[in-house]
Amino acid sequence: MSKVKRLLDSYGSFIDVPWRDDVAPAQRVIFCVYPEYDELRLRACLDEFEIATRRSGHDWAKFDLTDSFAAWMASQKYAKSYFRDPATLATLLGKYEDDIASRFESFCTDKGVGEGDVVAVSGVGSLFGFLRVKGVVDRLAPMVPGRLVVFFPGSYEDNNYRLLDAYDGWGYLAIPITADQ
Repeated sequence: MSKVKRLLDSYGSFIDVPWRDDVAPAQRVIFCVYPEYDELRLRACLDEFEIATRRSGHDWAKFDLTDSFAAWMASQKYAKSYFRDPATLATLLGKYEDDIASRFESFCTDKGVGEGDVVAVSGVGSLFGFLRVKGVVDRLAPMVPGRLVVFFPGSYEDNNYRLLDAYDGWGYLAIPITADQ
């Protein structure tokens, strides 16, 4: 059985357990951790994660970050000048994070996300080099009254998450789900 299928089984078992209502936003976050080389396999199986979620009696909404940087950059008045001098872009990345948070808040409102719902975030690998996943998750988690599921290409070991296994990770209160559980 592939790692993605084992991750799906672990997720299905976890999401089926009754939820506590008295937990902080950071503790309502679930990281589905998988090797970065399985990104395409995972994306092909996202519908199965939705089915497992709905089978457990929860609604599902998927928010994709994959094209978020390109969309945000295209909306910038001086985009061409940032491409000529990429170093100047570093001063604007906080606005990129603000844009993600704003779009996510609108998404949750439009979908009518409630306490029994799962909001799944895919495409977090596209943040690499621009924003820290921890900072983005910290912004998004309070907007989800149910559970925020982050599909995380990287690794988890000793309460430490590493995006794309590329740099030192960070500790986080999120619940990790891996293929090896």
